[in-house]
Amino acid sequence: MGDSRLQPLVLSEDERLVLQGWAKRRTTAQGLAKRARIVLACADGLNNTAVAARLDTDRGTVSRWRTRFLQRRLDGLSDEPRPGVPRTITDAQVEEVVVRTLEEVPEGATHWSKRELARRVGISPTSVLRIWRAFGLQPWRTETFKISPDPLLIDKIRDVVGLYLAPPANAAVFAVDEKPQIQALERTAPVMPMVPGTPERRSFDYVRHGTVDLFAALNTATGKVIGRLSAQHRAVDFRDFLDEIDRQTDPGLAVHVICDNLSAHKAPVVHKWLLAHPRFDLHFTPTYSSWINQVERWFAELQRRCLERGVFCSLDELETALEDWIKTWNEQARPFKWTKTADQIIDRICRYCDRISGPGH
Repeated sequence: MGDSRLQPLVLSEDERLVLQGWAKRRTTAQGLAKRARIVLACADGLNNTAVAARLDTDRGTVSRWRTRFLQRRLDGLSDEPRPGVPRTITDAQVEEVVVRTLEEVPEGATHWSKRELARRVGISPTSVLRIWRAFGLQPWRTETFKISPDPLLIDKIRDVVGLYLAPPANAAVFAVDEKPQIQALERTAPVMPMVPGTPERRSFDYVRHGTVDLFAALNTATGKVIGRLSAQHRAVDFRDFLDEIDRQTDPGLAVHVICDNLSAHKAPVVHKWLLAHPRFDLHFTPTYSSWINQVERWFAELQRRCLERGVFCSLDELETALEDWIKTWNEQARPFKWTKTADQIIDRICRYCDRISGPGH
């Protein structure tokens, strides 16, 4: 075989999916994750030197795993057998652990624990955990999903993503949504500050001093946010927020507003307002697809950095904190970068639908 540095490394779709899964591992199988990232970088057309610089490793390591993959594909990334104590766990026991984990549950429970499965198979709990790690199994974890039933799913994805990746000329694009029922929570005891060796401590119970709704419009080009606090989020409140966006946007620009399918966004009072303001155009996200609205990413930052650990002794304190947060954000605003094309998103949804529509489901 010729010099591996001169051979193109091309991945099949299945190989890429497997490698991407391995590359995401953080706490287990670190060696395998690193090798997967090396191969994925090589498949992007980079040479060994460029891959080594990107992944902060040496060129010899990149060359070794590139060559091993070209020779043996995915099997080449596994560790070679090493000398040591003979194995005490048979292949049949490994298979039993994997099969029981995937196809059975213990009586009276929803999933296996390592101790329950160890007793059933006749090996140690540590061995069960090692097998789970080797096969990427985590029976204690669960995730939720929802496939949008929107009949216009594809059209709406193309519409919204098109505004992110190729916004119209002479136009402002805003990602808009409400964060309702933000609570002004006061802890029942003073927060104990962090000291060396001890994290910040707070009482688990609280006193609630009321709630407020926040309307937010994220300018996808600049990252700046227009915010408005309201006691409710009715159609008339949304209409008033559109007025606020209108006042703060250059009158010479068309305005594209991305929002979800809340009934208040489609109410007659809003429709009447839009007819009186023809420069505004509303674009609706697919049903159950808030992930495509960029302002949700901003709400996540607001929750993590302002609200989650905030202590507010009154509704006024909460409102002041929200206004200050928006002001601080806008002083150093930068836009979120959208990278996925509409075709990539649609292809991924189709692959996921294929998986959950198989015989096992």
